[in-house]
Amino acid sequence: MSSSGFIFGVDLDGVCADYTIGFRAFLAAQRGVPPETLPLERSWDFREWGLDEPEFARLHHKAVQEERMFRHLPAIDGAADALWRLSDAGIWIRIITHRLYVNWSHEAAVTDTVLWLDEAKIPYRDICFLGAKPQVEAHVYIDDAEHNVVGLRKAGNEVIVFDQPYNRHLAGPRAHDWKEVEDLVLELASKHAWLQPQLPGIDSGADRISRKKMGS
Repeated sequence: MSSSGFIFGVDLDGVCADYTIGFRAFLAAQRGVPPETLPLERSWDFREWGLDEPEFARLHHKAVQEERMFRHLPAIDGAADALWRLSDAGIWIRIITHRLYVNWSHEAAVTDTVLWLDEAKIPYRDICFLGAKPQVEAHVYIDDAEHNVVGLRKAGNEVIVFDQPYNRHLAGPRAHDWKEVEDLVLELASKHAWLQPQLPGIDSGADRISRKKMGS
């Protein structure tokens, strides 16, 4: 394990970024139907939206490459502020995402992911683009995808499930929002004696960088 401190491995889609809302808006526009006709209570494979795997892959690629969806996804409430507080407590935030899912859209995916993280004010020390998450070292992970949760746990990792309709059959620990995520991570970090008080003179809040720039 890295000597960087207590490492928190953070997934993006379905955890920090609301992929369901963003992709629903794209698909509704493609079909010329109201977004409300595509239910939010959906399965992992989008069967409720009438998609099979090849069609999903085609539309996902179009959304990422042509519509630059990763640049415009809404952030999940509370993610930025909770991650800043965890970072202030000495926790190393490591973004781990499988956004290189489809070939021929890697440049758009990587560029728009980094831009989105800045605009959403998500703090992080490093970022990994890969699918095999057990290959990445972290003390605790948070994820919404069943295959990632199961794979990480089989490798002996501690994983928090971020609650989504398609993962409610998985055992906890489970977080329904980012306040619960923060509490769980702080509890785990305290067992490793990695917590530290916020440094004096450091502003709180996810908009600290913007406020600093405006005041300079």
